[in-house]
Amino acid sequence: MSTSTSTPQTSGTSGFQLPKWAGSFGVQIIAALIVGLALGLLAKYTGSTKDAPNALGATLQTIGSSYVALLQTAVVPLIFTAVVSSISNLREVSNAARLAWNTLLWFAITSLIAVLIGIGLGVLLQPGANTGITEEGKEPGKVGSWWAFLTGLFPKNFLGLGASSSVAESGAVTTSVSFNVLQILVIAIAVGIAALKVGKAAEPFLNLNASALAVIQKVLWWIIRIAPLGTVGLIGNAVAVYGWDTMGSLGKFAIAIYIGLALVLFVVYPALIRSHGLSVKQYFTGVWPAVQLAFVSRSSIGTLPLTQRVTERSLGVPRAYASFAVPLGATTKMDGCAAIYPAIAAIFVAQFFGVQLDFTQYLLIALVSVLGSAATAGTTGAVVMLTLTLSTLGLPLAGVGLLLAIDPILDMGRTAVNVAGQALVPTIVAKRQGILDEDLYNAPRNGTPFVDDEAGSPEPVDPPAAERELADAKA
Repeated sequence: MSTSTSTPQTSGTSGFQLPKWAGSFGVQIIAALIVGLALGLLAKYTGSTKDAPNALGATLQTIGSSYVALLQTAVVPLIFTAVVSSISNLREVSNAARLAWNTLLWFAITSLIAVLIGIGLGVLLQPGANTGITEEGKEPGKVGSWWAFLTGLFPKNFLGLGASSSVAESGAVTTSVSFNVLQILVIAIAVGIAALKVGKAAEPFLNLNASALAVIQKVLWWIIRIAPLGTVGLIGNAVAVYGWDTMGSLGKFAIAIYIGLALVLFVVYPALIRSHGLSVKQYFTGVWPAVQLAFVSRSSIGTLPLTQRVTERSLGVPRAYASFAVPLGATTKMDGCAAIYPAIAAIFVAQFFGVQLDFTQYLLIALVSVLGSAATAGTTGAVVMLTLTLSTLGLPLAGVGLLLAIDPILDMGRTAVNVAGQALVPTIVAKRQGILDEDLYNAPRNGTPFVDDEAGSPEPVDPPAAERELADAKA
């Protein structure tokens, strides 16, 4: 008796198949942006408002906020396990101290370039002159200060968590939990260094931490896979709440901000990439998924998982270094929120209130923007950075209230630039130190934000073998 086997025919089938490009993560995000825009306009013009959303508006709001909550839920365990793991991995790298120093140096260099662009645009475009705004601004609810930054370094508990309760008119008590990213970093760095000092006895702990990190990253990958759905809700809710007329008389200020952001993202960053002998196209195709998610989510911290993954998987930065540099950048490297925005906004407020700035005050804007971005960590980002800048210059804090109406629209572009810079600096430093996996950096993109674990592709977890051997030889 003979048996025959048959194999399924994949060609000539009558079943419907999506074109290959439709499976691209970038295409899915763009499609989600278009769908979200359409649904947001539909919700707005059917009567949905911020205080009284209709069914469609409430649905978009729920989808968007739920997705951001999913991303933020993983932030605390991700940062803690990633930083502890990165510190333990740095024992295999002979130039760990030099890597850390170069990272901070390039954070400062790129921030200085961004703030100088902001100052130049503020002086050139005069966004605060003849605005015609008559509404009186409100004092900001939270003000940035150097003292708050210093005291915020000291954790109040093991994970830097905080809780607050509020009582509604109905008598219901609502409790919300928050976290301070800077405190989590301090704790993780301390634990990581302590584990290295303990030595062999800490190996079980480090192995457990590495396993936890792998599990968390797998869960985050699942969350990122549904980013197009979250994008529909986030952009749809933004359009439904703020609409096209939100800019109003502050349009000139918003245009100045977006010109500055575009110059940094599409001129400064490509120039830095090209000056280090790397492909600009490969950088943008590698980092773009994280930039897209940052634009719609408005959260550098919420985008951190994807930023770290594309930095490792698409840009070829070794995980031992990327897991240290990217979380650090997510809290202190903010070219959009802490450089361009406070520079232009401070000049806007001065022009609005008729205050003449001299050369010394422009220097103060640059100094505060470069050194003060860490003061925004774990708080309200650009608003706190702006109040810190205004306080240093002695400008009226009431000017902050004038800008809050369009802050959500500006925040989308600011966050996108923040994330692009947070991936750029580790790439540049890795290239300069000779540990960048250039084969992975120059590899063709397959339409996904990074190499998929399930596809069986190798993970660039360490520096290239040749570099490790050279480091060992030098040691």
